[in-house]
Amino acid sequence: MTPSAILESALYVTDLAAAETFYTGVLGLNLLGKVDGRHLFFRCGPGVLLVFNAEATKVPPAPDARLPVPPHGAVGEGHLCFAATADEIADWKARLEAKNIAIESEFEWPQGGRSIYIRDPSGNSIEFAEPRIWGL
Repeated sequence: MTPSAILESALYVTDLAAAETFYTGVLGLNLLGKVDGRHLFFRCGPGVLLVFNAEATKVPPAPDARLPVPPHGAVGEGHLCFAATADEIADWKARLEAKNIAIESEFEWPQGGRSIYIRDPSGNSIEFAEPRIWGL
């Protein structure tokens, strides 16, 4: 038995307000929920992007917590890749440049498929890539 899909992915940020502005205003994701000082949850296609304040998620839940999620977190710059067609990547590049978001890198993969990379306000590496880079 193997997992069938990734349901959610998490990034850890230092400024939730800046992250909310970036992921809603720049990337256009819909906010599903938030808890001030702790997290933001966004819909992304059939999955969910979780954006956490890493310091807040290090705190273990109370013994009587309704949702006893174990502590978690990461330090440093993370990475997330959004799937995009070649045409969508061109559109993303234009949109990001119009919003003064620097394209950190862009290239064609040797096996085929293109990627562009940017940074979110906390320094996470955000990629837009054609699924064919993974043979999908």
